[in-house]
Amino acid sequence: MSWWVVVEEQRGSGDGRNWSLSETFRYDDQATAEAEALRLAREYEPAHPWSPKARKVLRGPGGYLVIVEGQMSRFHFRLSVLEEI
Repeated sequence: MSWWVVVEEQRGSGDGRNWSLSETFRYDDQATAEAEALRLAREYEPAHPWSPKARKVLRGPGGYLVIVEGQMSRFHFRLSVLEEI
């Protein structure tokens, strides 16, 4: 049994923004995956915005939603902790 942390983030600009699977990380146990998801929520550098100024981390069932404020725009990414079955 494996646990995964999956990073999905907004890519593109303007009306061309879409969700994309950016990264996947495999772990042997849930506790490690949960700890790594929290670390990534605080430290992961998303593709956008290019010049991040602030970060807000929101925790929900199964992961985190992170809102990153840039100089000119706001983007967000999602970290999910998932069990492979």
